[in-house]
Amino acid sequence: MTVTPRLRSIDALRGLVIMLMALDHTRDYFSPALFDPLDWQSGSAAWFWTRWVTHLCAPSFVLLAGMSAYLRSRRYSRPDMTRYLLSRGFLLVVLEWTWVSFSWQFAYHSVILQVIWAIGVAMMALGLLIWLPRSLLIVTALALILPHNLLDAMHAKDAGIAMIFWHQGGSIPLANGVSIDVYYPLMPWIGLMATGYAVGPVMLWPAAQRQRFLLASAVLLMLAFVLLRSGNFYGDPDHWQAQGQGWMIDLMAFVKVHKYPPSLLYLCVTLSISCFLLMLFERYLPEPPKILLLFGSSPMFFYMVHIALIHALSWVYMQTRFGRQIDFQSGNDAYLGYTPSLAITYVACLLVLLLMWQLTLRWQLFRKARS
Repeated sequence: MTVTPRLRSIDALRGLVIMLMALDHTRDYFSPALFDPLDWQSGSAAWFWTRWVTHLCAPSFVLLAGMSAYLRSRRYSRPDMTRYLLSRGFLLVVLEWTWVSFSWQFAYHSVILQVIWAIGVAMMALGLLIWLPRSLLIVTALALILPHNLLDAMHAKDAGIAMIFWHQGGSIPLANGVSIDVYYPLMPWIGLMATGYAVGPVMLWPAAQRQRFLLASAVLLMLAFVLLRSGNFYGDPDHWQAQGQGWMIDLMAFVKVHKYPPSLLYLCVTLSISCFLLMLFERYLPEPPKILLLFGSSPMFFYMVHIALIHALSWVYMQTRFGRQIDFQSGNDAYLGYTPSLAITYVACLLVLLLMWQLTLRWQLFRKARS
């Protein structure tokens, strides 16, 4: 058994993307809009980038979960790791199907399967994949990620349940108007989790060598994204073309790639930025802000609390200001006096983060007192 120190850069990056995640979910509840924030024709560049930057969250969470699993494996036997990954993954799936789905709706109109579900199932799959030789694990990870956009042509409204869960995503109707809404189909996320585990040994290299690897990975992934995207060669179901409305619109069109399911180009551009941020934290910010380390070291607590907190606060805000709930995602019509506002979103997000800071501090103190 080898004792492995906790890497502050991993916690810092995880803490950063947790804060971005909170921004995205705050926007969902405090500024619901009839338009897609990624549609610059209906919104604006500010709406677009507020939404787009949060694309970093899911790939970073999954990659870092794989890396963290490898670092944990240095302290435990392989059978212990399999038991841990299977039990932890199962717990995440149960929480997504129950508490998290309830938090989104304060009801059970649907079971909403998003990133916690994907991480949970990917963990359980990893619990079996870790028995493979590392070379075969890498091949398996690449086989799940690189060719998965070939299945885009098989997407259809009447797709079977297996296709919906594995690659396409979509809604599966159940009884009494309840549905299972699969936002995170499993194929690429299992591959990304396995990738994080496979590159985990890099995080044990000497700092300078590790930072060079992260920088090289960031550059190569970005080059792959630019090359594949510029020529519309492969990796995203929608082709890019210049809009003729200025460089900013062209840039937004260039980076607007599919998240549901995550296209190869989506993973390339987001993981490039994640690797670059990891390198920056290691090289230039060895003492990250405490709030990043706090959130990054308690991601489970943060996720399980913040959705219900944002939802409850937004309910109070909407009732106080408008006398009713504004929720265009549920089909409500436009309401006189209501306009979606990014200013409200950012102010509300700051409040949420301050509250979560205090709640997470108390959670960590409680855990230390119990240990």
